[in-house]
Amino acid sequence: MEFKEKITALLEEFLSQRTDLFLLDLKISAADDVTVVLDGDQGVTLQDCLDASRAVEFNMDREAHDFSLQVMSAGLSEPLTMPRQFKKNIGRDLKVLLQDDKEIEGELQAVSDEGIALLLRYRKPKEVGKGKVDVEETLEIRYSEIKKATVVVKF
Repeated sequence: MEFKEKITALLEEFLSQRTDLFLLDLKISAADDVTVVLDGDQGVTLQDCLDASRAVEFNMDREAHDFSLQVMSAGLSEPLTMPRQFKKNIGRDLKVLLQDDKEIEGELQAVSDEGIALLLRYRKPKEVGKGKVDVEETLEIRYSEIKKATVVVKF
């Protein structure tokens, strides 16, 4: 079995036992530096990263193939790339960059297999008279329209 296939198989076996976790990225450099990025429905703990690391490292023969292994969770500033990541962030504010480079910020209301629904809140001028009115509207966005989506961090 090839090195990358062996790593992938070990991760899949680990993740089949931990259905709350999922693989976001697996990178193997030319120097055999392995980087695994995990996410989870309730987040990823340090123990989760250690468990995944052990599942791979303890089942590989370092004498046969020398490598380095780094297992990490997706950072808060990392873009959302999978529908499962969007689902766990329902109720949070997202900043979404569309394919046409238009940027939208709103509260994530719903997630489907096709896309997301954002609740937009803004003020617009009154139709008659002076002043502005508060407006709330729901905007549905297909995944294919999203170039990048990140969670807005508020302090």
